[in-house]
Amino acid sequence: MSNLNIPVSVLNLAPIRQGEGPREAINAVVELAQATEQMGYTRYWIAEHHNAPNLVSSATSILINHTLEHTEKIRLGSGGIMLPNHSPLVVAEQFGTMATIYGDRLDLGLGRAPGTDMLTASALRRSKHDSVYTFPEDVKSLLNYFGSDEQQGYVKAYPGAGTQIPIYILGSSTDSAYLAASLGLPYVFASHFAPRHMAEAIQIYRNRFQPSAYLDKPYMMVCLNVIAAESDEEAERESTTLLQFFLNVVRGSQTPLQPPIEDIEAIWSPQEKEMALSMTSVSFVGGKETIRSQFQSFQDKYNVDEIMAVTYMYDRGKQIRSYEILKEVVDGR
Repeated sequence: MSNLNIPVSVLNLAPIRQGEGPREAINAVVELAQATEQMGYTRYWIAEHHNAPNLVSSATSILINHTLEHTEKIRLGSGGIMLPNHSPLVVAEQFGTMATIYGDRLDLGLGRAPGTDMLTASALRRSKHDSVYTFPEDVKSLLNYFGSDEQQGYVKAYPGAGTQIPIYILGSSTDSAYLAASLGLPYVFASHFAPRHMAEAIQIYRNRFQPSAYLDKPYMMVCLNVIAAESDEEAERESTTLLQFFLNVVRGSQTPLQPPIEDIEAIWSPQEKEMALSMTSVSFVGGKETIRSQFQSFQDKYNVDEIMAVTYMYDRGKQIRSYEILKEVVDGR
């Protein structure tokens, strides 16, 4: 039996719920951070997406700063900052400034995708060449910018130098597993929307990990969907919000987060169903005992170091309760 008492964390894409606007969505980000901080969650990460009218997570560092301001101890971070969109120096200055204000409460999760479509990516104006390919060099630049005086070149991040903000490599394919392993950095796999290569990526990362100044052994985190409720039946019904969210992705539509529905079968085609279910295949859905057994099975197979839960639920109170139930499972209650 693998250990379930591991750190658990939160990823929030900051969705706008049907009937609400951006301001309510931002308030919900803070409300969930405060609730999960009280429960003892380790970290709370906010995603980066652009040109998405159903999400408010475009200016990620501003949302992180806003949430830091309204919490006390939970670690805040990016899940992730999409480096093709940003100059590493600007990222270092922004995060270095937050670290100067709030101390050692920041994580920097880095992704190599733009987090949007190609037209929007070019409107972000980072560069005309494909900066996806400069990702390894950009990561190394950030490690240097946050490092000690001896690591600094002529260009330095002020504030930022010496803050040693921990960097995490995010991935949804095996490419990032090789990079995280070679740099000796913690690795976070995005099973919440791209689970297909998860097992292979975990194995590559662990097998190829090279100890570094940052980490002496692999640290494997997996991000997955969690819909926990008072009963299996209630959780299944609540999970129709999650499934509608991914049906949106499949259709390329961008409607706000929808309330649960009685009959999900009535709204999708067999092909849409297959695609949405494959994207959400790594999900814990159920009452407390079902979640416990799903978590145990997952850990018996993968034995990861930390779970990061994404919970798409329309009712904010039920969303908070879902995180409570997961934490109770982890704490053996």
